[in-house]
Amino acid sequence: MSSIRLFILGSLAERGPMHGHQLRLLAEEEHVHMWTDISVGAVYGAIKRLATEGLISVARVEREGHYPERQVYEISDAGRRDLAALRLDGLRTIVLKPDPFDLAMTRLDPDRLDELPLMIEARLLALRAMLTDSEATTAHALPYLTASESFVMQHKAARLRAEIAWHEHLVTVLPDIVADELARKAD
Repeated sequence: MSSIRLFILGSLAERGPMHGHQLRLLAEEEHVHMWTDISVGAVYGAIKRLATEGLISVARVEREGHYPERQVYEISDAGRRDLAALRLDGLRTIVLKPDPFDLAMTRLDPDRLDELPLMIEARLLALRAMLTDSEATTAHALPYLTASESFVMQHKAARLRAEIAWHEHLVTVLPDIVADELARKAD
């Protein structure tokens, strides 16, 4: 699933032909970097790849004043088919990336178990700060968002709340985990 491809193809299908700078401005206007995995700076490279693959094509070349010529792109028939598949894939695919923390918890350093509670508390503080930041960002962007964009931005906060709840539960079972690790070290 490629978010940047979905963004570019969807934007061209919805809004009509645009040049790269217009697509970049649209990405900034829609604050996609706040609620997707899209880097606004990646737009130009993605445009080149989509053009090479025949998913978009040059509709025209235009020049304004003394600015360099700009290629204005439109979505091709192949691009519309790819867009349909990307939309379905985006709605069907669930992405929960493994957290290296989980592996680290199963490979604890037996000589540093006394440091574990402080590390977990530090993670909790960081997660809570991320939640506060996410909520502030959403509140700031809210006037500029569509109903669906607003709802989607709340998804990150909901995930962070779930992580916080899981870590808070971890704090309660941490003594059992440490005791188990110490017992295994003694064996």
